[in-house]
Amino acid sequence: MIYLSLFIFCLSLGTFFPLASETYLVSLLLLEKYNELLLLSFASLGNILGSVISWVFGYSVNFFINKPWFPMSKYLLQKATDIFKKYGKWSLLLSWVPFIGDPIAFAAGTFRYNILFFLIFVSIGKVARYLLIYFYFVFN
Repeated sequence: MIYLSLFIFCLSLGTFFPLASETYLVSLLLLEKYNELLLLSFASLGNILGSVISWVFGYSVNFFINKPWFPMSKYLLQKATDIFKKYGKWSLLLSWVPFIGDPIAFAAGTFRYNILFFLIFVSIGKVARYLLIYFYFVFN
């Protein structure tokens, strides 16, 4: 059950909620009660899926952008779009960065960036972040 809660938490934070999922992951790792590989896997998969949801929202931007519940400011969306225009696929490696990562994934969707390449670059960035956190907290 804890793995599912971590997955859902990381999924929700991988969309438009600018909170850090690392805190929850680190607390579970430090408990030393759970399988570390499963924790890393569920956190990564949840967070990656959250970015895919952001990409889908971006892909469908015309439907979502003018809704009153849409959570992204036009300023943040423009900033992320500018970053994606300038750095392209490489900006997706930063999809884990709070506040700017989700808009970058959204911007990739608005540009109809290939979902396969999107998944590769987002996965590299998000898994690398969790691995760095793992090695820092577990081996320190």
